[in-house]
Amino acid sequence: MTQKDGAWSETALVGISAQAGTDVKFQAVTETVDIDIGDKDFDVIATLSGGRLVKFTPQEPTTITLEAYPVDAATTGFTTAVTGAGFFDLMNTYDAAQPLTIDVDHSRNKHRIAIMWTDGAATDATAQVIAGPAGSDALRIVAADGYFTSVKPSFTDGVLKFSVTYKVPAFDKNAAANVTIESVSGATTATMTALASYTSTVKW
Repeated sequence: MTQKDGAWSETALVGISAQAGTDVKFQAVTETVDIDIGDKDFDVIATLSGGRLVKFTPQEPTTITLEAYPVDAATTGFTTAVTGAGFFDLMNTYDAAQPLTIDVDHSRNKHRIAIMWTDGAATDATAQVIAGPAGSDALRIVAADGYFTSVKPSFTDGVLKFSVTYKVPAFDKNAAANVTIESVSGATTATMTALASYTSTVKW
């Protein structure tokens, strides 16, 4: 598992869930993860006195990009699967059986994505981690109620590589957060709880 010797390195856990579905592990086919937490920016208004007023702008969406090497078009029966095998169904309708056929369509399914680094024994990104004298450290970023907006295959380097993009607004319509960042470490016993099953009313 990930070793933390001043920095998290080498390995991470990646889990993707559809609403009311299982958490599907994608770390085995994923090479890199880039997380762009939306900027909480502001504009500046110059007044006639030479002063400046700050005008806050709404926080921008968070964008998560995966570089991956799946060999399948999608994951068979994604909502009940354990291990991820492809990405095209995350933008379209899931297929329940082989042979997998993913037609582009108008569906837009909400998903949750969890990324975790830990030096413990956890094997999925939703797991509980307990820190303490005999415990583990962990850092987890979770985004829920977002959408996969892009799945781009490329064969320019002689190997089939996919760039996959997930986007989520900072808040839902009720102003509840769609992104959470958690960590646990140190000598004092503390628990980073396991993520609950993702539903239309429970994000994490």
